[in-house]
Amino acid sequence: MHILIADDHAVVRRGLRDILTDALPGASFSEAGNGDEVLNHLGKSPAALLVLDINMPGRSGMDVLRDVKHSYPRLPVIILSCHPEDQYAVRCLRAGAAAYINKDSAPEELAIATKRIIAVVAISVRAFKRS
Repeated sequence: MHILIADDHAVVRRGLRDILTDALPGASFSEAGNGDEVLNHLGKSPAALLVLDINMPGRSGMDVLRDVKHSYPRLPVIILSCHPEDQYAVRCLRAGAAAYINKDSAPEELAIATKRIIAVVAISVRAFKRS
């Protein structure tokens, strides 16, 4: 399983990678520091999951989310934000995000959300292969 982590802060990307490595042993990771890097990575190598910061330089995470969902509609995206849920969560979910997690959340919340999303994707893939 390959996970793309997109955040403009290297230290945050490292922390996210550490959390997800503990939660998903054997997963591989790549990183992006802005929206263009996200799209370049996805164009070169498919990902099973995108963890995307909503505050990205250049293009916002919302803009990147829209582009990703247009080009890769089945790619689950977890939005990370320092903004309260009441400001962005509904908009992100309506735009196609699989989850919205506040950066103030406990690391376990990201791990749990990631495992649940991966499980749903695995079930969908198995059902698709049977049909």
